[in-house]
Amino acid sequence: QVQLVESGGGLVQAGGSLRLSCVASGSIFSINSMGWYHQPPGKQREMVATITSGGRTNYADSVKGRFTISIDNAKKSVYLQMNSLRPEDTGVYYCNGDIMVITSEARINPTDAWGQGTPVTVTS
Repeated sequence: QVQLVESGGGLVQAGGSLRLSCVASGSIFSINSMGWYHQPPGKQREMVATITSGGRTNYADSVKGRFTISIDNAKKSVYLQMNSLRPEDTGVYYCNGDIMVITSEARINPTDAWGQGTPVTVTS
């Protein structure tokens, strides 16, 4: 019912920048919040940044001052500007959405949606 598609990952040297994008599509009634999560190689997924539809943000301590999350409600998209990248930022970045969807029965239900992830590699 809801699909999230990420883009923008890639290979970058330490100190460089990348901008990740995620667009939501499907039977969307409204978006409550969206966020980005990071899964380093061999480790668990962890929150990087979240943003509400109203623009309230929350960041992991490790990215404060380096990463910026933003949302475009009209485009149903969330972005992550990543500056001053470090090798420890390497991993797969997943987009997440807390989204109200319209069901086939014309009801509105909350759903927790995830994208397939986009890989980021930061070389030293």
